[in-house]
Amino acid sequence: MKNIAAIIGGGVIGGGWAARFLLMGWDVRVFDPDPEAERKIGEVLDNARRSLPGLSDTALPTEGNLRFCETLEDAVISATWVQESVPERLELKQKVYRQIQDHEGGSVIIGSSTSGFKPTELADGAKHPEAILVAHPFNPVYLLPLVELVPHPGTEPGFVDDAKEILTSLGMHPLLVRKEIDAHVADRFLEAVWREALWLVKDGIATTEEIDDAIRYGFGLRWAQMGLFETYRIAGGEAGMAHFIEQFGPALKWPWTKLMDVPDLTDDLVNTIASQSDRQSGTRSIRQLERIRDNNLVAMMRALKAQNWGAGALLNDWDTARNDTSDAVMDYAEIEDIGAPIETVNRAVPLDWTDYNGHMNEAKYLQVFGDATDRFMWIVGCDADYIATGGSYFTAETHIRHLDEIHAGTRIRVETICLNGQGKKMHVFHQLWAGERLCATGEHILIHVSLETRRPSDPSDKIARRLGTIEAAHHALPTPDGVGRFVGAPR
Repeated sequence: MKNIAAIIGGGVIGGGWAARFLLMGWDVRVFDPDPEAERKIGEVLDNARRSLPGLSDTALPTEGNLRFCETLEDAVISATWVQESVPERLELKQKVYRQIQDHEGGSVIIGSSTSGFKPTELADGAKHPEAILVAHPFNPVYLLPLVELVPHPGTEPGFVDDAKEILTSLGMHPLLVRKEIDAHVADRFLEAVWREALWLVKDGIATTEEIDDAIRYGFGLRWAQMGLFETYRIAGGEAGMAHFIEQFGPALKWPWTKLMDVPDLTDDLVNTIASQSDRQSGTRSIRQLERIRDNNLVAMMRALKAQNWGAGALLNDWDTARNDTSDAVMDYAEIEDIGAPIETVNRAVPLDWTDYNGHMNEAKYLQVFGDATDRFMWIVGCDADYIATGGSYFTAETHIRHLDEIHAGTRIRVETICLNGQGKKMHVFHQLWAGERLCATGEHILIHVSLETRRPSDPSDKIARRLGTIEAAHHALPTPDGVGRFVGAPR
């Protein structure tokens, strides 16, 4: 049965939730009386389709179906998960929960995107308070993995377990908050920094841009990959956290902060902040700023993937878990039709693979074909265990044809044909597709070598048998256009 997410409220956060669920293969129903909701969510989806798939090195599920509903009842009936993202007014949220449970009967998780209210307050007066909890995300919901999961004492434990499982399957990190508290955990930090920033502008110490520079060029980079406590653990040197606290703890009693005080948000202060912020952003529209933000977030998180650290480690774990259920060929024995081209890559193009022309950088075509060759080697038996025994394939020659443009977010696949698998030689031909468009081909000749002598050698019997079987089957295929071509050869 298809999972269905009901999104109640289609603003910035609700639209982000819709994108996250939809691109993870869920069907999504949206209820929002705003006549502009469909346009706004459509624009959010455009950004999400461009950026989210590129975080993963495996293909996302087939996108679900999106439907905008005329009534709340139509949205929540048969839903697997209901996410409430209506404005931050307690009485409005409580009214919405009563309406939801009038129609679905209390059997489905209701997650609230609230950034401040405690779940006990939200569930007050509900017919089935045990089904209500806080699931507070961060913008953009379709990229940032953190979601604060806050139950109340009456929340059904099974709902909490189900919520953690569902959110994890969406590529998110559910942080279970142990006790109810206003503004949960993360927003309390943000509120502290926000208060200080307001005073710095109010007192004429720094502009909005200078404050942002202090964060984005300094501690914001450290926090992005290591958080607060581990950052300060390093600051303590070899003596560790205890030394750091001993050294800097007395500063906590110095009059550095105005955390318990907030400047009056007078018209003058609001106008000062707004005008500085407008100058800082220049002529960029909100949509342009969102794309810049998404580019930066994807680039940072993909860099962290390479280090298997922080949010990158979470993404790697997510890729590994999804590989078990992806449509990609998993093993030689699972190839359904040995006589057909073998799918060796199925993924989306990340934002950081594009160049100044706005399409995939030519070096990334080689990377994709290299990944396809590695996958084909793995299928025939040249995997990590085999390489550890001292044998592998080295690429001797490559010819790539660039036939069509590919842009960020495009789902691509590579189909591989074995032209020759005899003796020490492996000759493969890759075709790179975007839907029905043939965008590039790559012809590669590899030689089996001994890693001890670094000289050509015969592969194992298992690899030779598999290659021979695939080659024989692929000989029945029509010769693909481009085989044997050289640079500058006429078509």
